[in-house]
Amino acid sequence: MSYHLNFVDLLPYWPQFLKGLWLTIELTVIATIGGLVIGTLTAGARVTRNKSARIISGVYVELIRNTPFIVQLFFIYFGIPSLGVKLSAMEAGLIAMVVNLGAYSTEIIRSGIEATPRGQYEAGRTLGLNRLQVFWRIVIPPAFMRIYTPLISQCIIVMLGSSVVSQISVEELTYSADFVQSRTFLSFESYFVATAIYLILAVLMRQLLNRLAKRAFRGAPL
Repeated sequence: MSYHLNFVDLLPYWPQFLKGLWLTIELTVIATIGGLVIGTLTAGARVTRNKSARIISGVYVELIRNTPFIVQLFFIYFGIPSLGVKLSAMEAGLIAMVVNLGAYSTEIIRSGIEATPRGQYEAGRTLGLNRLQVFWRIVIPPAFMRIYTPLISQCIIVMLGSSVVSQISVEELTYSADFVQSRTFLSFESYFVATAIYLILAVLMRQLLNRLAKRAFRGAPL
């Protein structure tokens, strides 16, 4: 039995693929920014002297890291509206991605913070900076320098994980591939195209973030 590849019949559906690609990029950019902001703040809470902040941030991290992303997504999209909070599929998908990246990036960032020599804290205090200023000006920059490589990998994982939000009808790349194959019955070709696009996106994203890292941490080993 032989199978003849037929990518020609996919040509009329390229606008659908491009629409899904653009939405995937949009989801990734917003989720990456939001997730890193939450991760940085939560990492700070994890190392603070405030016991309540440590407990709350710890519960958040353990809850997200020990439950499946798709369950988190369904809880936000199907569960929260039962409390009277209405969310669109796009909003629910974004919230789920931001919350998920926030939890995973928390532990990565915390490892960078905890690797900061104690002398840097003391030097900042000696200069008259308060604890918050020491955290943002002295601790965070070198912490990010140390953990930038695993942080990039985590951001790429979130981009690839965006495919899960197709399960609540967010019209990103995987949704587009599903749509095209349901119309053409060219399953192999449709998902091959989607796979190739995800691969290209991951490679380009890593290169872009590495370039940004070299500019941000010029002269430092990465």
